[in-house]
Amino acid sequence: MQNSDLGIDLGTASVLVYVKNKGVVLKEPSVVAFDKDTNKIRAIGEEARLMIGRTPGTIQAIRPLRHGVISDYTVTEKMMKYFIQKAVGRRMFRKPRVAVCVPSGVTEVERKAVLDATYQAGARDVSIIEEPIAAAIGAGIDISKPCGNMIVDIGGGTTDIAVISLGGTVVSESIKIAGDDFDEAIARYIKRKHNLSIGERTAEDIKIKIGSAYRRLEEDSMEVKGLNVLSGLPNTVTVTSTEMEEALKETTTQIVDAIHSVLEKTPPELSADIAERGIVLTGGGSMLRGLEDLIEIKTGIETNTANEPLTCVAIGTGKYVEYLDTKYYEV
Repeated sequence: MQNSDLGIDLGTASVLVYVKNKGVVLKEPSVVAFDKDTNKIRAIGEEARLMIGRTPGTIQAIRPLRHGVISDYTVTEKMMKYFIQKAVGRRMFRKPRVAVCVPSGVTEVERKAVLDATYQAGARDVSIIEEPIAAAIGAGIDISKPCGNMIVDIGGGTTDIAVISLGGTVVSESIKIAGDDFDEAIARYIKRKHNLSIGERTAEDIKIKIGSAYRRLEEDSMEVKGLNVLSGLPNTVTVTSTEMEEALKETTTQIVDAIHSVLEKTPPELSADIAERGIVLTGGGSMLRGLEDLIEIKTGIETNTANEPLTCVAIGTGKYVEYLDTKYYEV
């Protein structure tokens, strides 16, 4: 893998780019702001994210990826081109080789859309990798060994659960419940309980600061500003981590149920390996407080979060190309 070769974690919430010998060189939100009048892009990434919910009528801030798949092909292609150029510099002597990860449950059509968008964005060669395999490599797990490892990658749009052995996926499930759904659940709960309407950025802020999947010893609270739905005026309320546990219960239960489903389908020998080695959580959604405890209590299996859960998939995507190279050289 040469320095110009990239690993891209094309996520619903963020895009991360990994370059060999440099690590993760870019992490920006998967948001594009464009002018509806001129049909031109105004901003990409962090600059565009700051515009969400704050743009005039003519400018629209959109997420071109939904639940880990492309919902707006043209905008995704332009966004990828921008991120690739930003990561390796505009003056590329040759087009880079790019590895891109996708959720394990994508269809052939969705996979081809990612492949085509990456070629159009300026890649000379593209490898598509399933997210759980990339996450496992990024978490430092040797996937080439004949023993079972369970990875739960909770991103922005999808949660990918997989049992990996001998470099491949044995059992997997991808559900469209993840970090973005946590935000939506918090916004719905606050609207229902406190009659307060909040935006997605505020909901994400609450999730990061006091979000909880399991009862905590010490209760946290924070003040939340929004629009009172009854009076139509700005208002401030105080919410607690106990309330957030209640708000997130439905979504966290769906993730636990999906983990149960994968465990039930896992061959006995690999199940024994998982019971011994534990479950590894990766992805931004895995940073929700108490999620480890909830999964551990519901499954009876030790659960740990990877050291760098946010960058695991990007690092693993980049390293997977090196892993393929070594495989080919041995033949």
